[in-house]
Amino acid sequence: MNNSKLIFIAAVSLFAFTIVTSAAFKVQETEQVIITQFGKPVGEPIVEPGIHFKIPGMQEANFFDRRFLEWDGSPNQIPTKDKRFIWVDTYARWRITDPLLFFQRVRDERGAQSRLDDILDGETRNAIAKHYLVELVRTTNRDQLSSEEFTGNDEAKSLAKIKFGREYITRSIIEAAAPRTLELGIELLDLRLKRINYVDEVQQKIFERMITERQRIADKFRSEGQGEASKILGNKERELKKIQSGAYKTAQEIIGKADAEATIIYAKAYNQSPASREFYGFIKTMETYKATLSEKDWLVLSTKSDFFKYFQSPSGK
Repeated sequence: MNNSKLIFIAAVSLFAFTIVTSAAFKVQETEQVIITQFGKPVGEPIVEPGIHFKIPGMQEANFFDRRFLEWDGSPNQIPTKDKRFIWVDTYARWRITDPLLFFQRVRDERGAQSRLDDILDGETRNAIAKHYLVELVRTTNRDQLSSEEFTGNDEAKSLAKIKFGREYITRSIIEAAAPRTLELGIELLDLRLKRINYVDEVQQKIFERMITERQRIADKFRSEGQGEASKILGNKERELKKIQSGAYKTAQEIIGKADAEATIIYAKAYNQSPASREFYGFIKTMETYKATLSEKDWLVLSTKSDFFKYFQSPSGK
């Protein structure tokens, strides 16, 4: 009897524990809950953290995140107002502000992501189609910087004035999409253009144009460098010839002075007496023979000439 009573009490306790644990649920600070009964929401959303209860077997707790959530769109090919096709990649941040409405409209985050795809991609496409490409790339009108590398037309084109800018376009997308997301219980916090790029066909042409422009600038620098090199070489040759001319002039002056001094010394040395003058004449005649005649030379001259006077007698008389 006692054993049966204990078993009954244990069974009742286990059943009660199961009921309590099935009925109780914990809500974190980052969560909010909608209670549904047979699939339909009942009561107000639970946003306070702590322990809460529901009817086991009949009601179910649906948890939703209270934190900022991420939406990362897929790149889309979109034409701009100036008919340029570009790839646009966007991302956004959102949060659930009305969990009951959110549950009724999209059920869960997966459904919300799908609806956000439709809303944000559509508004992004509409906004980009209304503006020129330069408006999407730049935010403000920065000061123009002069450069010798570019012509005036290229510079004016690259620094065209903008009326709106990228920030204005993103704000207009948020303003257009926010009322539609509020209907889903979602607050759109921010949206940004993550990446803008040309389509492959246009991108290849842009690259070719950039390469051509860089080559033109490189050729210009090479031409200027070759001109400077030629100028430097010309100056070098001119200075070299000037130095060589000056050196040759100085050398000839030194040689002339040395020859003059040597002549004076020779004159003093061989003009001391008639015998010394005769000896000097003899030496110079012998040096002339050696310089002008060789074994293969044939001359038909009279021996009576002064050139051969030493052939007639050693005294030259």
